[in-house]
Amino acid sequence: MKRFFKLGFTAIVTALFLTGCGGNSNSQSKNQGKYATNQTLNWTESSALATADLAKATDTLSFNVLLNTQEGLYRLDKNGVPRNALATKTVISKDGKTYTFDLRKNARWSNGEKVTAKDFVYSWQRTLSPKTASQDAFYLYQVKNAQEINEGKKNLKDLGIKALGKYKLQVQLTKPVSYFKKLLAWPLFFPMNKTTVDKFGTKYGTQARYTVSNGPFKLTKWTGTNKKWTLIKNTDYWAKSAVHLKKINELVTESTTTSYELYSDKKVDETLLSGQQVKNNKNNKAFVKRLPTATTRLDLNQNKIAAFKNLNIRRALSLAINRKALTQNVLQDGSVPLKGFVPSGMGKNPSTQQSFNDESYVEKAVSYNLQEAKSLLKKGYKETGTHNLKFTVLTADTDSSKQTVEYLQSALAKLPGVSISVSTIPFVQLIAKQHTGNYEASIQTWQSVFADPINFLDIYESNSSYNTAGWKNEKFDKLTDQAENTYGNQSEKRWEKLVAAEKLLMTKQGTIPLYQVAKSQLLRSNVKNVVYNPAGVPYDWKNTYIAN
Repeated sequence: MKRFFKLGFTAIVTALFLTGCGGNSNSQSKNQGKYATNQTLNWTESSALATADLAKATDTLSFNVLLNTQEGLYRLDKNGVPRNALATKTVISKDGKTYTFDLRKNARWSNGEKVTAKDFVYSWQRTLSPKTASQDAFYLYQVKNAQEINEGKKNLKDLGIKALGKYKLQVQLTKPVSYFKKLLAWPLFFPMNKTTVDKFGTKYGTQARYTVSNGPFKLTKWTGTNKKWTLIKNTDYWAKSAVHLKKINELVTESTTTSYELYSDKKVDETLLSGQQVKNNKNNKAFVKRLPTATTRLDLNQNKIAAFKNLNIRRALSLAINRKALTQNVLQDGSVPLKGFVPSGMGKNPSTQQSFNDESYVEKAVSYNLQEAKSLLKKGYKETGTHNLKFTVLTADTDSSKQTVEYLQSALAKLPGVSISVSTIPFVQLIAKQHTGNYEASIQTWQSVFADPINFLDIYESNSSYNTAGWKNEKFDKLTDQAENTYGNQSEKRWEKLVAAEKLLMTKQGTIPLYQVAKSQLLRSNVKNVVYNPAGVPYDWKNTYIAN
């Protein structure tokens, strides 16, 4: 039986380290002097905004905009703990499968309508409806009948979510889910306003004017294709007194050279740094660095290039890559070589406390050995009846992506008969091509929603909508299914299955891990109280303010 839940989302990772803790309205009155008169935050992004429709979002930036313009049952605090937002009370049944929520009665949409339990029912049904074709629909499979509905086998009314009253919501799960509250703090599980969706139809979420908000801010000045937009304070937000920023201007700058110049000219409040910029600014008091649970990998599409089905060829390509040279000599931004597909920071063995990436380490899957690579490639050529390997690597037009693919082009050219070309396109176009499997090989990025190995491993289940490269393995599917369904409440056995799944994925070289993404930046010291989450949607600006 297919496991009920997958987690993680594809991203052109822009996660940044922001310090501080959430403010509150109670302390505001006695601290008026600390707030600057101009409460405007100017921020840079490395990619364009793809969508403002939570059912269509798949990337970090889209979810970050949704997190700040929408509100769900919970919001995560600075420690990643779910705190009441629209929910005021939660009752969980003894078997852990039924959640009943009391909703606050003073929450409104920016069109003036009240936020009710029916908005949650509508949102989840819409995401799961086959007509919506949401790539992320399977994330709700832990809800009763969700998978059957998404596969067209049951009616939407059979979904395990009910409005017991205007402000009372009940959710029934297929089994206990220990991290369910954290999921409810993720925008995919937020409510939607049916009036607005019906009004705009297929245009909903494609431009700022085709959206509605119930969160701290409202999206404005986004045409769907432009490279700048603004979040303005939502005066209809139930907790507007806790929101200090009047506006957040976001500007896309694919090059850190451009954003660095803007920061130096005091036109923006932060900038990402790359390569030499990191070295030059390590002693700058505005310098901050974080290692989010975000990775970059090379996927080989077996559906496009038959030779990629051969294990020796996949292993040869991986062995020809010197990840230490890539991160230290090329990127130079603090990114670190991966020990496997699952990065560091994704959990520890419940008994030994050993980190997952250390326990599941398969050295030969991520090591550098050019001679062995040549030997394995020779075997692969013989096994497949080929004498050369030519393919195109698809990647985004950001600095780090271009640097990575240029290195790969040079490194893999050292293998006999291997020649690769590069196709660099805007990120929004990239994720569309990756989603449809329209590539021969591609630089992929992935960031978890919260710190658990399953957030990554589920990508390569045979029926995952994100598994577009064609690698499939029945034993791998069984291991992840056992981890989540058979041993979901037995932490040690669950951990054992997850480790075994990672080792199998790496032994069979289902993908080629490259590095865990570091995000160094300059952030002005007067930007306070941004809640940062390294294992999910990166930052929440609800309580952010500009200090005097």
